[in-house]
Formats: sequence, C-alpha cells, structure tokens
Amino acid sequence: MAILWVLMALLMMSFVLLPTLRRRRGMIEQVTPDHPDAADPADYGFVRQEDLDVRMPGPDQDLLDVLDLVQRTQDYRAAAQLLAGTESEGELRWQRVQAFAGAAALELRQRPGGVHETPGGQWLRVWRAEQPKDAGGAAVHAEFLVQQAWRTSTPGTDDFRIIMEEASEACAQAALLAPGDPVPHIVELSVARGLGWSQPEFEKLWLRILDRAPAHMGAHLAALHYWCEKWHGSRELAYSFAEAAAARAPQGSLLAAMPLFAVFEHLPEVNLVSSFYQSEVVTRAIHGALHAVHAARPDDPVQAHVRHLLFFFLVRAERWSEAMNQLIHVDGHVGALPWILSADPAAEFALHRALAVAGYEANGGSPATLLS
Repeated sequence: MAILWVLMALLMMSFVLLPTLRRRRGMIEQVTPDHPDAADPADYGFVRQEDLDVRMPGPDQDLLDVLDLVQRTQDYRAAAQLLAGTESEGELRWQRVQAFAGAAALELRQRPGGVHETPGGQWLRVWRAEQPKDAGGAAVHAEFLVQQAWRTSTPGTDDFRIIMEEASEACAQAALLAPGDPVPHIVELSVARGLGWSQPEFEKLWLRILDRAPAHMGAHLAALHYWCEKWHGSRELAYSFAEAAAARAPQGSLLAAMPLFAVFEHLPEVNLVSSFYQSEVVTRAIHGALHAVHAARPDDPVQAHVRHLLFFFLVRAERWSEAMNQLIHVDGHVGALPWILSADPAAEFALHRALAVAGYEANGGSPATLLS
C-alpha cells in the first residue's frame, strides 16, 4: 500500500504535466495566510490535514483496490480486467492507464533488480508476455516507457531519445490493437513533445485524436504543453489553443475550463500580486471553468481536477463564498494541481482551505449558511 501514497504523482502524469512541475516548483509556497487561526475548518466537517488523501484528485475505489491487489500479488489479471471493462472513449481509461504505468515505473525505481532480486513492475512484463494482443496491456506498456524517459533521463540526451523512440513504437503497436481507442495516440503526445516533433507532424497526430475523442480533456491538456514548450512557453499560442478548445466545447464538456489551465501554466510570467487574480483574463477563465463544472456530469472523472484548480484561483481572487462552494466538492482528496507542485500537498491544500474559511467567515459566512 505504501506506493499508493505517491499515486498523486501518477495522476499528475495523466495530464502530462511533469514539465510544469519542474518549472514551477516552489511557486505555491509564496502564499501566506492573512488570518491565521481565524477560523477552524473542522467546524465545517472538513477532513483533518493528516487524513487528506494525496493519492488522487477524487475517489476511484475500483482503481485503488485493483492496484493494491496487483502490487500485493504481482498478478496483472485484475488490471487487465479493469481496463477491459473501462470504456475507451472517456477520460477514465486514460487516467487508469496512467496509474498502472506509473505504479510499475515506481516499483521499478524502488526495486531495480539484480542478480538475486526480481525487478519491480514484473507484473507488467508478464502481462505483455502472456497477453501480447491485449490492448490495455499494450497501452500501459507504452505509457510506462514514456514515464521512464521523463523520470530516469534528461530530455535531449541519447538515453532519453532511445526510450522515447521505443515508446513511439509501443504506441503504434497499441494503436493497432485498438483502432478506435484514443489512449495510444494521447500517450504519443508526450513522445511528440519529448522528441520535439515539428508542427506538421504534431498536427497529424492531433487530428487522429480529434477524430476519435474530440472533447477529451486529458488530450487537450497534453497538447497544451506541446504548444507551450515548442515555442519556449509562448503565452499567446497557449491561450489561443485553450480558448479555441473552450469555444468548440460541446454542452457538458469540461473543455470550457481550458483557459484556466493555460493561465496557470504561465503564472511565472506574470506579476504575482493579488490584483492579478481579479484581472479580466483570470476572471474570464474562472467564469469559463465555473460554467464547465456546473454543466458537467457529476461523475465526470476530470471534474475534480478542474474544481481543485478553481478553488485555488478563487481563494487567490478572494472570492470566498465561491471558493467554499468548490471546497465542499473536493475536500478529502488533494492529488491534483496545484497542490502536487508542493513538497507537502496536504499542507498546501490545508493552508488554502484555512484561508477560504477565514475569508468566508470574515464576510458573514458560517457552517450553517454554507450547509443550508
């Protein structure tokens, strides 16, 4: 079970945000509470800081149960069964592929193996050997290679390129096994970014994804990071991409929240003062994200990611009541942006939660009014 405590890092990889983590490590620590100890979040029934679940942004008990079983028994079959029963068109399969791949990668990192020791993640190698035509196992293997490249080598080096090229071949094999599944192509977005694909090459891949899953939020977030990195963090290109995605978002899609992620991606490039979070560009992005979560299905697996980021921006903008309304939906789980950029995600979330409660009560709020 110990490895599950770092599952939040795996789910972060579901949005292919490792470069963001590297660029903005420490950014969130700039926040300081204006009203320390002014109010007690426990009065609202919120989870104690030490009990906050850093593994994921929201609950997926089936995934946690299967991961526990696979890692305890080193038998891949429960993972294969779970993925086989997860629809390919939605976000959930994508996130579960990331989680299984990340679990195998972390096992290998903890137990690299040796003369008398079996390397960690052996269950994934057995999965691929015993079921080479299983589409789920092929997708997990492709993502495993991508994560290995980012975790164990430096972009631009020979080692990095070799692993990424192997991942590209694995993506192609996975796509052949499941022609309608967007996941292998979404995995390949990380390959495109890592190998520095040209714009025409990338756009061909992007069209394949749009043909299969035009409203896939995880795919759009991965593509956003390609545009950011390809042109050295171009804010204009990133905003343009995010706003175009939001504009064509179908009813009930969380793509309307894309501009908020684009704003967050470029926070280091702006003046981090309180007035920025009340500026027109941030206000417009917040409103788009609020509309997205209100219109989305309650069980949309990406909704928790959007709500966590919304909560962060609403606290920074001192929109206390709205922040509290988001908080009641996400409290208890903190494996999401922006908390996972901190060395202590639970503490960072708890700090913002305390600020939200203090600001809410300073403006006349109370547990009774929030819950009424």
